[in-house]
Amino acid sequence: MEFAERLKKVPPYLFVEIDRLKNEKLKKGADIIDLGIGDPDLPTPSEIVEVAKKALENSAFHRYPSNQGSEFFRKACANYMKRRFGVEFDPETEVSALIGSKEGIAHFPLAFVNPGDVVLCPEPAYPVYHLGTLFAGGEPYYLPLLWENNFFPDLGSISKEVLERAKILWLNYPNNPTGAVATREFFAEAISFAKRYGLILAHDAAYVEMYFEEPALSIFEVDGARDVAIEFHSLSKTFCMTGWRIGFAVGKKELVQGLAKVKSNIDSGVFTAIQYAGAYALDNLERIVPPLRAVFKERRDYLAKALQELGFELKIPQATFYLWVKVPKGFTSTDFCRKLLEELDLVVTPGNGFGASGEGYFRIALTVGVDTLKKAVERLSSFVIR
Repeated sequence: MEFAERLKKVPPYLFVEIDRLKNEKLKKGADIIDLGIGDPDLPTPSEIVEVAKKALENSAFHRYPSNQGSEFFRKACANYMKRRFGVEFDPETEVSALIGSKEGIAHFPLAFVNPGDVVLCPEPAYPVYHLGTLFAGGEPYYLPLLWENNFFPDLGSISKEVLERAKILWLNYPNNPTGAVATREFFAEAISFAKRYGLILAHDAAYVEMYFEEPALSIFEVDGARDVAIEFHSLSKTFCMTGWRIGFAVGKKELVQGLAKVKSNIDSGVFTAIQYAGAYALDNLERIVPPLRAVFKERRDYLAKALQELGFELKIPQATFYLWVKVPKGFTSTDFCRKLLEELDLVVTPGNGFGASGEGYFRIALTVGVDTLKKAVERLSSFVIR
């Protein structure tokens, strides 16, 4: 059976290939330290779990959910946006529940991209921006995120011919995989740029609560965003709820409703009991999240310093639980990461898996405890000495 042409364009999903190589080692009895996938090791806070348990017993929640999200969940999302960022959204028309932000990001281009349209995608980046574009029949145009530009795209480098065909500009700050944080000035530039060229500005804010010093920004804290933007939020990283599959989108009414229309024809919404637990989490974010954030800050502080002492070059991230590190001279990203796996039983992610502009880097996910990170540093130390 032959795959559809759209599927032929899609490379193997990055983490599937990493898992394959890792599993080969595990079958041989290797003591793997996995710093690859960004899946928090901390359990979901027990109070959220307890709320979900009670919600499961509510028979009213056993029926099909509201596709755009239950009213109580959408109100919790809107209240969070007002408390945290000082911006107001209408829960009825400007908020939509998502089966995790990945789902919303993947489906969003289907609402606005026609075959042949261009979508401006940062690179290196979470792969779903360009994959969603391909599934919609669009053409990704990659915007390199470079060390020397603090991992911001150079919007002025895009040709007039490309901009004439462009529909969406994707941004992601705090950024995966680089850990970069957006400034108000950059967001203002991006908003102005989107208005000038008639673009939709789609911002992935999955890591907006995973900051370590200054709180990270929503794009809606900057004037003009309401005219052009939609923002995707995730409860996965914020509350260590990756397996629960819940997030939300907020923004300009037409953009949110376009996504909601696509979703109404594809999925049947988020299980209402999960929404109930998600609403509780958002309502209590200011109390629940700081202890989780402190754990990842401790890990960042330890490992960033240890890597620098070993001679690795990196910019210490102000947000996310990733370190974006230059590979040693003489290695490609793939060769270096494969060598760590083969010789040290250490899994990290090659930067080129996030796009060609990621060549020369590797990503470490801070999703194991400090004791395990110390073991990883010991292994890296022996490798550096050799």
